[in-house]
Amino acid sequence: MRTILHVDLDAFFVAVEQARDPSLRGRPVIVGGDPWSRGVVATASYEARRYGIYSGMPLATARRLCPQALFLRGDFRRYEEASRAFHALLCCYTPLVEPAGLDEAYLDLTGCEPVAGAPLDAARQIRACVRHELSLTASVGLATSKTVAKIASDAAKPDGLLEVPPGQEAAFLAPLPVRRLPGVGPHVEAALAGIGVRTLGRLASLPETRLRNLFGRYGPSLAERARGIDLSPVVPLAASPKSVSREGTFASDISDTAALRAVLRSYCESVGAELRRLGRRARSLTLKLRYGDFTTITRSLTLGQPTHADDVLYRAAETLLTTALARDGRALRLIGFGASKLVEDAVQLPLEEVLWQRLERLDRAIDRLRLKYGRRCLQRGRILFEPLLSLPHWDPGRRTGLSSQIGLP
Repeated sequence: MRTILHVDLDAFFVAVEQARDPSLRGRPVIVGGDPWSRGVVATASYEARRYGIYSGMPLATARRLCPQALFLRGDFRRYEEASRAFHALLCCYTPLVEPAGLDEAYLDLTGCEPVAGAPLDAARQIRACVRHELSLTASVGLATSKTVAKIASDAAKPDGLLEVPPGQEAAFLAPLPVRRLPGVGPHVEAALAGIGVRTLGRLASLPETRLRNLFGRYGPSLAERARGIDLSPVVPLAASPKSVSREGTFASDISDTAALRAVLRSYCESVGAELRRLGRRARSLTLKLRYGDFTTITRSLTLGQPTHADDVLYRAAETLLTTALARDGRALRLIGFGASKLVEDAVQLPLEEVLWQRLERLDRAIDRLRLKYGRRCLQRGRILFEPLLSLPHWDPGRRTGLSSQIGLP
């Protein structure tokens, strides 16, 4: 019998802000940016959630529901630091830690009693350490599978602990609405409601053939998980990511080529710095563009030689952007840049120094300065609008960049 924990930090972004500024505690706080922009809520405090505010809600709607809320743009670098400390803390209890995002993770404590203690004691200790060492709160679910542990931690929120003992999984899940099952979205929920299925207990009782007819091969697993049967393992995060990306949504659609190139240059520098920090080079690059009508396109290319040099990344990305704008010059809502097919930071050196070597030395020197004095201590002139940017954050658990709001004139 397995012992699985799901640990989820409560209102993570807001909690980090409250740890930094205790005067925010007990107040409706929303992290997401300017409430007059068309951005969305990243995280809302529980005081704000009482007004019906939730993650992903347009900021304008949140402002109407709770005009007295405090709106913060957010500090993604600080959130990333808190996330790293959180996951490092969890690794003290078991080597089997699977990040499920910045603020949550699964732990397999099976057989770890000599190190972690009894599972329930380990869960209590983790919550206490998160509170005392990080000044954050965590909700924890303890069960025999990832699915049940996740649902239990959700039920324990905020700042709670819920154990589902072995053999009681189906009884615990039965009265819950089907939307509580991870992976059940609005379309699946609507399809199940159409046949009168609204609880996990009812879903668990459906014949396999009927579920297969409704949802294909995915159907039978729904009933299994609704009964608490989930054999998926806890998989530790690989030592190195498969890709690095940045993307951001503009406060208003942008057609100015100079502004778009400035944003793209900033993203290329950010991706390049992350590649160098990881000791990786990229062979494949991808440009992502989204227009005002939400039409999204991607354009990719493969480099002859893997690189992490900012200038090389930007020249390739600029070529993709120029080609895309020549075909469709409409204003853009979002722009993103990513690097993939990562390889070790090792290349065959030429007998004589060439330009790309000097560029890489320059990049590393800039990295050292920015690490010591801050990112804005040194900037290239091409990033004309950089002071007005709020760079998004790279999430090593999800392998993608989180959208941020970029306020350009």
